[in-house]
Amino acid sequence: MFKRNKIKLSVLIIAIVVFGVIFSTLASTLFFGIFYKNSMFDSAYVSSRQAVSQANETVSNYVSSIKNKLDNLCDEMNNCTDTSSLQNAISTASRLEEDIYCVMLYDMQGNLLLDGNDNNDKVKSNPTNLSFDKAAFYGLTDGYAITQPHVNTIYENKYPWVVTIAKKEYSNLYARQVFVAIDFKFSSIAKYIDKVSIGQRGYCYIINSKGEIIYHPQQQILFSGLKKENTDEIFELADGIHRKRNNIYNISSLASCNWKIVGVSFNDEITQAVKSQIIIGSAFAILFSLFISVLVYFILSRTVTRPVRRLVDSMQKFEKQAESFEYKADMSNVVEFKTLSSSFEHMVLMIQSLMEKVHNEEIVLRKTELKALQAQINPHFLYNTLDSIQWMCEQDNSKDAVKMVGALAKLFRISISHGNEFITISDELKHAESYLIIQSYRYKNQFTYSFDVDKSVLGYMCNKITIQPFIENAIYHGLDRMVDEGEIKIIVRRQGKDIVIIVKDNGLGMTQEQCQTILQKDRSDSKGIGVKNVNDRLKIYFGEEYGITIDSELDVGTTVTIKIPKIEKGQEHEY
Repeated sequence: MFKRNKIKLSVLIIAIVVFGVIFSTLASTLFFGIFYKNSMFDSAYVSSRQAVSQANETVSNYVSSIKNKLDNLCDEMNNCTDTSSLQNAISTASRLEEDIYCVMLYDMQGNLLLDGNDNNDKVKSNPTNLSFDKAAFYGLTDGYAITQPHVNTIYENKYPWVVTIAKKEYSNLYARQVFVAIDFKFSSIAKYIDKVSIGQRGYCYIINSKGEIIYHPQQQILFSGLKKENTDEIFELADGIHRKRNNIYNISSLASCNWKIVGVSFNDEITQAVKSQIIIGSAFAILFSLFISVLVYFILSRTVTRPVRRLVDSMQKFEKQAESFEYKADMSNVVEFKTLSSSFEHMVLMIQSLMEKVHNEEIVLRKTELKALQAQINPHFLYNTLDSIQWMCEQDNSKDAVKMVGALAKLFRISISHGNEFITISDELKHAESYLIIQSYRYKNQFTYSFDVDKSVLGYMCNKITIQPFIENAIYHGLDRMVDEGEIKIIVRRQGKDIVIIVKDNGLGMTQEQCQTILQKDRSDSKGIGVKNVNDRLKIYFGEEYGITIDSELDVGTTVTIKIPKIEKGQEHEY
């Protein structure tokens, strides 16, 4: 118990250290992953907020500048005294700014009064004027109207995308209310919006208060139907950051108009980045844990692992060669291992002493058992045999009496065999034949017997009185109550490295349960040497793979197979 507890404690110390290192490292990695994920989301929010805020400021300033130009144009219009000067002012305004495509003057019904663009292009006859948005123009509330992006269609062979910003103003020249409108190409805003990036795939786009897209960096894809923005849901959201499904939306309203800047970024970018970092962190943690574990093992190996391994190796060697094993206690610097090693050395010496004692006792026991087995020869068999001899003598059948006496003498001679447990197979078969001769006189005309022996096995050794108990069983239990003549066959064959002895009869047979009972229960002294005794002797001497098997069928007969190893003469002392 002392040895076992000490070994467990040593292993437990190493396991606790290694587990502690791995657990703390992985826990740190997990904590880092959570912290890194939150940090990534915070960083994404900050990045999105900065990008959207910058875009808001840029677009607001741009729209404000267009409004300022529109205001200046209105002031200049009121200073003009004739149509020619007003036309000149409009044309000049359209050429001064790159983004301004044209400037137009409408009456309240939407009729074009004056126009001017950067090239002074010719106006179409009866054009469909998409730049005049009645709903937007007539619904002015803050002084300015801004339309959705549309195609300017009033000039021949020109179809640019523009956004119209208009203002209602009283014209002294026309002495009535008019609409002053500027169509700008939105190129400056588009260039900036296109350049906005949030994360790896994020972007910005502009919507109005109705959820209509003013500008989108993927405008062509949207118009083709290959991509769709959920603007119906987005325009109802308040300013700020919102997480919807896999997307992060940052919404910011422009102060200069009713537009909103929408920044779009993606959760999976963050989670993928977090996963990658966690994988890298886990790999690093595992490598670090392995390094620490190796270091711990190296440190503890001299004090714990190595002495334990030496002791385990010694125990394994002791298991294989206990009798010849020699062990000297390990003089370890650790007191516990030194004590354990000394205890093991003492245990080895005690076990070897006990083994020698048991071995000697086993030899004595085997000799005693052999004598007991030899003494188990049925006295009734002897009495009946002598009675038969006496009857033969009284009937002047001296010839058969002599044969019977000779068989009996041979039977006893081989049974005793100078106290040797092992005899040749040849002698064992003679012993069996002597027994059969005696019984054939007693059971006149009740059975016949035969031997089928491979002569090459006769010189090998076997346990004496191995065959006779099964012949006895065959006669008493298989043939004695038969009406017809019985038959006993003794067959001896080689089988690889083994020898097989078969005792076969055509008697009454047995059930499988009876067969098992015979192998499990000793025969009584009044019935001779037990079958189980023979089976046990064979297994004790040669191992579990050797012994007896019984196959039987009612009204067919019984076959007993005895399996023993091939033992050369002179090798019997090894058993």
